[in-house]
Amino acid sequence: MRVQICAVGRLRAGPEKQLLDDYLSRLDASGRAIGIATAPLVEVEEKRRLGDAALKAREGELLQAAAAKGALIVALDERGRAEPSEAFAKRLGDWRDGGTSDVAFLIGGAGGLAPQIRDSAAHILAFGPATWPHMLARVMLAEQLYRAVTILSGHPYHRA
Repeated sequence: MRVQICAVGRLRAGPEKQLLDDYLSRLDASGRAIGIATAPLVEVEEKRRLGDAALKAREGELLQAAAAKGALIVALDERGRAEPSEAFAKRLGDWRDGGTSDVAFLIGGAGGLAPQIRDSAAHILAFGPATWPHMLARVMLAEQLYRAVTILSGHPYHRA
């Protein structure tokens, strides 16, 4: 199964990028052993100045186009389900074991996700009720994906 992160905006050099690259590297190395491959991060951006609703809709279109064809879509949204790391790992393992070939995690821009993304997602994931910066959400997602892979493989990284 391939795991893909599609996000609005370009992450520039800095601490968030360093953390993201570190967790994606760990995820790629550990995930392959248990049948989970990492697709390259896809960043999308709308350069035109649009109103808030139009911008959110356009970003939604760009995210949907960036996701692998036929991928199971997971939307990151504060109104989604916050679940313990073990439950997230089980969900990821169930998708893998159930024959899902691609899972795309979609992260919206500063204005959030377009309603069409939330409406069409197979799962909506939250990192709690707080609103997180969309650039930091990438790092948090990459860490949770890595943690899920270590849980599935029995690695001691997760010590709950």
